[in-house]
Amino acid sequence: MPDLHERPESPAKTSGARRRLRPTRFGVVVTVTVLLVLGLCAALLLIPESGAPHSDSARSASADRAAATDSRVTEVRRTMEPFGEILARSALADNGRTSLVVGHDDHSAEMDTLAAELPAAVAAVESVWGTEWARSTLVAVASSPSEFAALLHSPTLPTEVAAASVADPFAPGMRPTGQRIVFSPDAGDRLDRDGMVTLLRHELTHIAARARTVDGAPMWMLEGFADYTAYHDRPRTFGSIAPTVASHIRAEDLPTDLPADALFTGHDAAFAYEQAWSVCAYVAATYGQPRLVEAYRRIAGSRQDAASLETALREVLGAGRDELVDGWRDWLATQQI
Repeated sequence: MPDLHERPESPAKTSGARRRLRPTRFGVVVTVTVLLVLGLCAALLLIPESGAPHSDSARSASADRAAATDSRVTEVRRTMEPFGEILARSALADNGRTSLVVGHDDHSAEMDTLAAELPAAVAAVESVWGTEWARSTLVAVASSPSEFAALLHSPTLPTEVAAASVADPFAPGMRPTGQRIVFSPDAGDRLDRDGMVTLLRHELTHIAARARTVDGAPMWMLEGFADYTAYHDRPRTFGSIAPTVASHIRAEDLPTDLPADALFTGHDAAFAYEQAWSVCAYVAATYGQPRLVEAYRRIAGSRQDAASLETALREVLGAGRDELVDGWRDWLATQQI
């Protein structure tokens, strides 16, 4: 197998999910879902099918055997096999494309959840971003911190990281390959099902938009857009999505600028993620969702300085940074919290 040289997305992105998760005694929260696999030998694939109708479990077993030999599993096999037998589960979306969940037997419950939620997650991302991406993915669930770090090729991840998306290096303007979402070993213990759904859709948005995203683009757009997509068309109140922002609104403490990149790490990360989501929600509500997507493509597609960001905002929204912030503040003050 060729070496994989992944480029992890910012681990801080998972902080946005923490506010929706079950707290643990460690004071952190995470999300996860996983899939179950049948480790049957290749000889079973040669057994002819009988004329009798297959049960749902038989069809599932057949799909999982096929998933175990999928080329996308081959990409992670060398990394995961030292940590135990690899199980795989397939998830067929309405678009006819199959996503995969891989992991080990000790995380089969999380794998089941993720596999069940993947078709709806793919459809949700398509409804916002469109079809200009693979429209399927590979999700890996790690069984230990060492495996998690190995799958991300990042030995220094903060302990609160629940999941991250990675891609093999690719040339600008080309579609990235080797993309996958990796969940931490304790994500399933720290998240409820809703938290897992949110983080899965958030990370899947990063996968979908990766070809139009450069490293160093503004975090408020990268993470705000991913959270906007994760919550799009799901019945949630403003206060349940952004409780910290809501508390600031009640105190009449409204933001004076877009959240800076530095705020997305450290103890204020959840607040920064909430603010970023609310900026994107405001843009979609005021200018329309297609304009939000266009703004992402313009702003996330290149590094931005003050002048280039001002130009991009004016060309896409017809409003500069100051006008955007003023409108966002006014919109925040009208929210039912």
